[in-house]
Amino acid sequence: MSDRPIGDHALLSDSHSAALIDRRGSVEWLCLPRFDSPSVFGRMLDADAGHFQIGPVQNAEVSRAYLDGTLVLVTTFRTATGVVELTDALAMGEGPHGHDLGAGAPHVLLRRARCLDGTVELALEFAPRFEYGLTHPLIEAVTGGVSARGGASRLVLASSLDLDIDIDDAVVRGRATLAADESMEVALQYESSWSPSPAAWSPARIAARIDDTVVAWRTWHDQHQRYDGPYADLVDHSGRVLQGLTYQPSGAIVAAPTTSLPELVGGERNWDYRYTWVRDASLTMDALWVAACPDEASNFVNYLTTVASSTHQSGDLQIMFGIEGQRDLTERTLEHLDGWRSSRPVRVGNGAWNQIQLDVYGELLAAVHRLSEQIGELGAAERRFLISLADAAARRWKDPDQGIWEIRGEPQHHVYSKVMCWVALSCAIDLAHALAAEDRVEGWKSTADEIRTAILDDGWNENVGAFTQAFGSDALDAAVLVLPMVGFLPGDDPRILATIEAIEAGLTDQRGLVYRYRRDDGLEGDEGTFLLCTFWLAEALARAGRVERAREVFERAIGFCNDVDLLAEEVDPASGELLGNFPQAFSHIGLINAAWAIDQAERGRADTRRAAEQR
Repeated sequence: MSDRPIGDHALLSDSHSAALIDRRGSVEWLCLPRFDSPSVFGRMLDADAGHFQIGPVQNAEVSRAYLDGTLVLVTTFRTATGVVELTDALAMGEGPHGHDLGAGAPHVLLRRARCLDGTVELALEFAPRFEYGLTHPLIEAVTGGVSARGGASRLVLASSLDLDIDIDDAVVRGRATLAADESMEVALQYESSWSPSPAAWSPARIAARIDDTVVAWRTWHDQHQRYDGPYADLVDHSGRVLQGLTYQPSGAIVAAPTTSLPELVGGERNWDYRYTWVRDASLTMDALWVAACPDEASNFVNYLTTVASSTHQSGDLQIMFGIEGQRDLTERTLEHLDGWRSSRPVRVGNGAWNQIQLDVYGELLAAVHRLSEQIGELGAAERRFLISLADAAARRWKDPDQGIWEIRGEPQHHVYSKVMCWVALSCAIDLAHALAAEDRVEGWKSTADEIRTAILDDGWNENVGAFTQAFGSDALDAAVLVLPMVGFLPGDDPRILATIEAIEAGLTDQRGLVYRYRRDDGLEGDEGTFLLCTFWLAEALARAGRVERAREVFERAIGFCNDVDLLAEEVDPASGELLGNFPQAFSHIGLINAAWAIDQAERGRADTRRAAEQR
């Protein structure tokens, strides 16, 4: 059983895949060659699903940090005899001019241990397990290291260490004692089993590629990151995390790099998030507008235009796709894996792929509206695609759906979905000239007014004193906190203020963190509080003019960042542990947008003060 805390891990990314490394210096999760490929290291989900650990033999005090402006991780081990620093990176930006995050050969994990003081004995343990742990590889010595083959995949571990191969257990081990200023470099390269042997990795080449990767991240930071409001370090870092969840070849954005990390310890709410949800990716692009200049916006729109090509005729947009455009994401269970802390089932694929979720039209059109300058002039295919989305929102808004939370039960008339259909039409109206769709504006306006009236009449529950989850429902839902964020109502509208108060009273735990909803959704067990919803509460409070209260809620939420400022999806109400897939794009999106709303509210207050002083 794997029981390391979810928050014990740090993220590496090469914009093709991601690795999670724990405080022991162990790679506990890595899928190659892509985010959605089967894992080669998967000990997060089962004790025998593979790992790659480098760390001191002695007990050590551990501290970690990313190098400034990067996702290059430095772990410092302080033992009784000395101090060693372990630097980890997924390679990017090869060569003196390779400043593009997508440049250079991907799929190389770089690791360098350097002794800072005294002497430290290090142990290396390399235990690859292909296909989510189903395949124990054939391991053999090769020039400069070892090769591990499993099916169509091969990993080559380059190291100057003397490595011992345990053929029976398919484990490679090595030891080295480093004195002050001495270092040990290791590279792990992924290849197809049928590819020629990879190039040799000397210690000098490994060190140079680590430096290239640092330069690539810092160049992206210097050219893109621009936020200068409160909590700037966290906002900038969250922007890098979102960039790290982008699949560079296609422009797709994954919701998280992991699968089946549970929303409740021992529960069944375990889902595969290594895909591109139209909603999550659109909100990611929107958040990058705040945290960084999103040059990737046009790539993302091109990706969606390509993968959703049939939408041009029907307007029925599939809610999620594979990162290279796959449509069929049929869900299956990996029975051989125990799951994190015995949380089963472990799933790959996601059964929500063919759900109806009408909010996606609004999120996508809102992101295009926000990012219109970065996207530039739209081509004919993009215009047809976006027009079809607005037309679909106008045609389908009266239909029930599964909603933003992908409830696996009977469809409902979710308030959030109706609001986002209204957003889709409002944004399309503003974009009408860019879409060459002026002839549709009058019809879109009429339907938008009809949707707005229905939401105000049927989405507001007088008995509850709040906007609720669905028409005719008395269940609260934190998703309605977005109404002022999308311009449906002002932040200080009495109905918004009442809804905020109702959610604070009815959807928060003893820590003041916010649940998505609290009603039977057809699945067994409860779930944790939802960090995105807590950030939504902070943003809604800021937009309501309650800035001090907004800061309180925001700071409560960021208190659950781990030691390298990463957030999962949820927080366990009992233990305060992070739960769910990790790191979670939604949570970092919420952090960015809430910080920006607090900044805007404080700037507005300052402008009001200055105007009063000048009178």
